[in-house]
Amino acid sequence: MSLNGQQGAQQANRGLLPHLVSPPGAAVAVASFALDDGEWFARHEHAAHQLAWAPHGVLAVRAYGRTWVLPSTVALWIPAGTPHSTGATSSALLRSLYFWPERCPLTWDEPQVVPVSGLLRELINHLAQGTDSLAAEPRQRAEDVVLDLLHPVSVTTVRAPLPADPRARRIAEALRADPSNGRTLAEWGAVVGASARTLARAFTAGTGMTYGQWRTQLRLQAAMPMLAAGATVSAVARRVGYGSPSAFVAAFRRGVGVPPGTYFAPGDPRQR
Repeated sequence: MSLNGQQGAQQANRGLLPHLVSPPGAAVAVASFALDDGEWFARHEHAAHQLAWAPHGVLAVRAYGRTWVLPSTVALWIPAGTPHSTGATSSALLRSLYFWPERCPLTWDEPQVVPVSGLLRELINHLAQGTDSLAAEPRQRAEDVVLDLLHPVSVTTVRAPLPADPRARRIAEALRADPSNGRTLAEWGAVVGASARTLARAFTAGTGMTYGQWRTQLRLQAAMPMLAAGATVSAVARRVGYGSPSAFVAAFRRGVGVPPGTYFAPGDPRQR
């Protein structure tokens, strides 16, 4: 099994080819390579299903207009043929598993968040060993157990698209730079030269959300890399504009589906 040609070329261009373990006859290949903070692979797709996971650091994956932020406690299943881009919100080791569709019993046709238990973590690392360390039969058994352990967890992705209207976009970009800015639309209107009603319509038309809904999504999007890097809920709440940790936790639970302590804590989120 080989990596997507575009992705491999990008790796070669920056002088770092992934370490790929793909023994003859194996149903699962494992590619491991480092990503710098803020480094992204351009939009691409694979002929194989991919499980993107980072044992160290924080990944982000963009697909279908959505963004998944992935601490080491979760991975993302990306079906074969799905256009996506992958990056790191902090320096990370990307360890991807690739599954041949004709040999994979999973039929998920959309990206799925998968909790990474201690056992799954060890099995992924086990499969990342070279053929000299792992014979064919033990490898096949490990691959089977990995598939048994892949179960989606119900979480919602956070999305904060930029509106098309130039005045609303100017506001959105300012809030991306400072999510804690608490200006109302009327106050922003005095800055960009538009009425609050005009701006409200622009946000709804351009993002599919009200201004308040969009700002909440933006704040959660800004918070996730900080939480994944180990910042406290109290510190993150202040940095993204919430008056109290409890208000932030409530917004996170409504927006993501689970509280931050569940999403970013070690272990299986379904068991918390």
